[in-house]
Amino acid sequence: MSSSDIQPSESQSAAIDRLDSQSQLLNADEKKPSRNLAQSKLWTKRRIITSLVCCTFVLAIAAILAVVFVNRAHNSRHLNALLGGNGSTVVTDANTTFVYVNEFGGDWAWDPSNPFASGGRAQSWSKRIPGVGEPVGEDEKWQWGKDVVRGVNLGGWLTTRPFITPALYDKYYTLTKDNPYHVVDEWSLSFAMGTNLSAEMENHYKTFITEQDFAQIAASGLNWVRVPIGYWAVDTWPGEPFLKGVSWKYFLKATQWARKYGIRIFLQVEGLPGSQNGWDHSGKGGSINLMNGIMGIANAQRAVSCLRTFNEFLSRDEYKDVVPILGIANDIRLSIIGREGTQSFYKEVYDTLRKDSGLGEGKGPIIAIQDGFQGVSLWEDFMHGADRLALDQHPLLAWNKEDTAQKPCVWAAATNRSSARFGITLGGEFSTSVNDCGMWVNGIDTPTRYGNCSYWNNPESWDESTVKSLRDVTLASMDALQHWFYFTWKVQPLNSESSADARAMWDYQRGREGGWIPKDPRDAVGYCPSISSFDGVYAASATGGSLDSTATSTNSIPFPPTALATPSGVSGTLMTYLPTLTPTGTWPVLEGVGGTGTIESIYVYVSDTFTKFLP
Repeated sequence: MSSSDIQPSESQSAAIDRLDSQSQLLNADEKKPSRNLAQSKLWTKRRIITSLVCCTFVLAIAAILAVVFVNRAHNSRHLNALLGGNGSTVVTDANTTFVYVNEFGGDWAWDPSNPFASGGRAQSWSKRIPGVGEPVGEDEKWQWGKDVVRGVNLGGWLTTRPFITPALYDKYYTLTKDNPYHVVDEWSLSFAMGTNLSAEMENHYKTFITEQDFAQIAASGLNWVRVPIGYWAVDTWPGEPFLKGVSWKYFLKATQWARKYGIRIFLQVEGLPGSQNGWDHSGKGGSINLMNGIMGIANAQRAVSCLRTFNEFLSRDEYKDVVPILGIANDIRLSIIGREGTQSFYKEVYDTLRKDSGLGEGKGPIIAIQDGFQGVSLWEDFMHGADRLALDQHPLLAWNKEDTAQKPCVWAAATNRSSARFGITLGGEFSTSVNDCGMWVNGIDTPTRYGNCSYWNNPESWDESTVKSLRDVTLASMDALQHWFYFTWKVQPLNSESSADARAMWDYQRGREGGWIPKDPRDAVGYCPSISSFDGVYAASATGGSLDSTATSTNSIPFPPTALATPSGVSGTLMTYLPTLTPTGTWPVLEGVGGTGTIESIYVYVSDTFTKFLP
C-alpha cells in the first residue's frame, strides 16, 4: 500500500510530527571531539569539579535520549496499528489479531485515540469513509447514480431469527415444544431464557458477528451492510421480555468496524411495537398490531417515537457518513394493514423525522420505506418531491412456485423506472434460494411448501448444473436490482455435526465457497439482456438537492388515517374511540462511542419538546 492510499487523520499527523521532531533532536545531538589529555599535565580542583558536572550532564542527556528512543519505538508500533493493506496484521478491539486479506485493493484505517477519523476503503473502487471535520473532495463523496451499493444483510444478529441461528433456539424449543407457549420467536425465546437471557443473548451478539466479519465482507467485494434491529434496542415497556438496550452496544461496535474497513450501513428497524407483519423476525409473530387492530394507532405512535430516537442518533456528524440510510419498517404487510394505513404511517414518520433534522443533504439519514411486497410501481407517485426518500424492495424467490417464479432479469425494468420516477430504489433483500427448503425457513413448526427437500438439503451433493443454475439466479438478481443487499451474510448449522442444509442458498459465505455466488460481485454487471437503463440522474430532491417541491402531494394523507383495515367498519368518528398515547414521557437518547449527547443540544424545535408516548 503506497503512502498516497491513506490520508492521515489529525492524530496520525501529530504522531508523525512528533517522530520527525524526535529525529531532529537525535540528529542535532552530535558528539563533541574528545579532549586531548596529553595537552594537560596538571589537574586543578576546578577542572575536576567541571568534569564531574559534565559527566552528570552527559548522563542526564543519555537518560533523555533513552526515553526518546523508547517513545519513538512505541509510536512507530502505534502507527503500524493504525492502517494497513493486504497482508497486514490487524489488532481487533477484542485484542485478538488476524491477517487482513483483501485482493481488491482495499485497506483498513483506525485511530483508537480518534474513532471518528478517516476510515478504510473497502475496495479500490469504493469510497473511503470520511473523517468528521475533514475536508472531502467531490470525487471522494458517495454519489448516488455513480457509486453502486453491493451489500449483504447481517440477518439474525441484533434481531434473532430461528432459521439463521437455530442453535440459539433449539435448546428452548426442545424444552417447550409441548407447551402452547413454546418458543417460536425472540419474544417467546426471551421468556423461555428467563434469568439466562442477559448472558445468553449477549454471548450471541458478541460471537455471531465480529470485527473479522466486517473485514471479510470488504474482502468479498462488498461495500455496504444492512443491519436489522428491534425497537428494544432503545426501550421496552413493563411486561415485554426483550433484553433492553444491549443490542445497541453491539450496533455501536458495528459503526466502528464499518468505519475501520470502509463499509457503509443501512440500519433497518425490523421489529416495531405491535409487529408490522406478524412474522417471527419482527420479534413477535402472530397478529399484526401496528396500524391494525385495536392498539394499531397507539403502537404506531410509539413506533414514531422510537424511529425519532434512531434518526437523532444518525443525524450526528460522527455517524451520518457511516450510517447514511434508516429503514423505518421492514417487511410491512400492506396486504393486511392496507394501502391507506401504510401510507399514513410512512408519511407521519417522514414528517416527524424531517421536522427534527431539517431538509437537505447531510440533515438526517435517507429514509427508506418498503414496498409492502406490492411491487415498486405502486409507489411511483407517493410523496413526490420528498427529501431523500428511498424505496426498498425484497423480491425473494423462495416463496414463489418454481414454475411461476419471475426470472430476476425481469426486475430490471421496474427498478429502472422506479429510480427515474420515485428516486433511490434498493434491493434490500434477495437470496439465491429458489424454494423454501431448509430448517425453519418458514418459521418454527411451519412445514415447507416445496415438498421433498432431500436433494436441496445436501449441498455437498449438488451437481455442476445445479450450481451453475443457482449462480445464474444470483448474477441476474444482482444485475437487475443494481443497488442490492444479499440476505444474508451467514447461516449457522444446528450443531458442529450438521451442515447448513438448503439454508446454504441464503448464506453468502457458503455460496462464495460453493460457486453459486461470484468471488467478485462486479461479474454480475451486464448479465441481464440490455434494456432501456436508468441514466443515473435522480431528481434533485432524491439526494438532498433542490427542495422547491417538498412532497406537497402528501397533504391529503392524514395521520391517523380515516379508517383501519381492521377492526372492520371502524372509520370516521369511530376512529376516535381507538386507544392513543399521550406524549408526556422523556425518551432516552442513544449513547454513542464518545458518550451520550442530548437532543436539545442538537436540535431546536419551533413548538415541540422531544417526548415519548405513554399509555
